Amino acid sequence: MRRRTWLRWSATVALPVGAGGAARVWAQPASAAEAQAKAPPLPAVGQPWPVPPMVRLDGSRFEPAHAAGRVLVLYWWASTCPFCAATSPHVERFWRSYGGRGDWLLLGLSIDRTEEAARHYLAQRGYTFPNAWVTPEVQRAMPKPRGLPITLVRGRDGRLLMAERGQLFAEDVDAIAQWL
Repeated sequence: MRRRTWLRWSATVALPVGAGGAARVWAQPASAAEAQAKAPPLPAVGQPWPVPPMVRLDGSRFEPAHAAGRVLVLYWWASTCPFCAATSPHVERFWRSYGGRGDWLLLGLSIDRTEEAARHYLAQRGYTFPNAWVTPEVQRAMPKPRGLPITLVRGRDGRLLMAERGQLFAEDVDAIAQWL
């Protein structure tokens, strides 16, 4: 567990966010350090976690009602984050293993500077798990906790079952199955 403690600490270090071409709006501030300084702490397990409506990168809509009575896994990531790059393959494998079950949902939340950068990254790596791009509106309604990646598991009652900052290993992601 010492490596997880170190990784949690290192995930709180501000990493530069890369720009990826022109876009209509940048979701993230120009300064990653500024964003980290303003970010709220990791929420406590047991706390209610409301989720706003969003447009997924495939154009479909996520509505909060979709998650009512279901387990919801939220995974904030960025294409420039090395800890996200190590965690995302485990998230993809988990999605492919359990995604056909209708009793839970997964929503990746890209904090890339542009929607196009997020789409390109996912396509380049062949990731199929559902994703949305964190727009300024989503960020205001559901601020990303400090650090990256962030993984929250919200129970069927809307309260958090798990809140993790930093890289997750295969066994950590597999442990989410206990709540499905």
